[in-house]
Amino acid sequence: MTVTEAARFLSNCPSPLVADTSVVINLIATGVASSIIEALPQPLVVVDIVPAELETGRGRGRMDSARFRELVNSGIVKIVSLGDLGLEQFCELVVGPAAETLDDGEAATIAYAIEQSGVAFIDELKALRICSVRYRALRVGCTVDLLTHPNVRARLGQEILANATFNALQRGRMSVLPTHLSHVLRLIGSEKAALCESLPKSIRKSVVSRGSSPGDGEDLKSDTGISGLSPFQ
Repeated sequence: MTVTEAARFLSNCPSPLVADTSVVINLIATGVASSIIEALPQPLVVVDIVPAELETGRGRGRMDSARFRELVNSGIVKIVSLGDLGLEQFCELVVGPAAETLDDGEAATIAYAIEQSGVAFIDELKALRICSVRYRALRVGCTVDLLTHPNVRARLGQEILANATFNALQRGRMSVLPTHLSHVLRLIGSEKAALCESLPKSIRKSVVSRGSSPGDGEDLKSDTGISGLSPFQ
């Protein structure tokens, strides 16, 4: 699914939007998290495991936990808990071989989205792969899908949105799915893209050598080896 299709999907979605820890970190890193979240068509919620994961960043000098608490206290983000069905799904995602299990935050996010028929927002390719195989009916998205929603674009404007995306890439080290790379590169421009270490190395070298961002029709390949993975499979 393209960025445009994902945005249209979110506009018509009545379900809660459930954000993983990495997505929360990316939104905070934009510097305009409140404006982004308030512009979304549905409430953004996080499972109660996420605050604990954010708290671990304090020891590394990150202030994500404090900023997250501000978002919660102001009513912009809501903390939720897993019910019986969610806990069952959570256990299935954290117990087993390492290749087929996830960390607690990702697992809780997916489990709550399943339980509440919501949309899980995660950026990690492993988690997305597991969802595409084991939970094909689950609707999933990524940080870029939130940033590029028409409501967010209208509220921020092109320049602020581009700066917010660049901040998420640099400060939050936001991962970008192969299907979304072209859009992100056009949004922030080639010069800024070359400064973002969270983008695939091959892409950063490519935009530097070209001196411009690739177009829609170009085949972009990720260093992960997973190309064209749709966030809504």
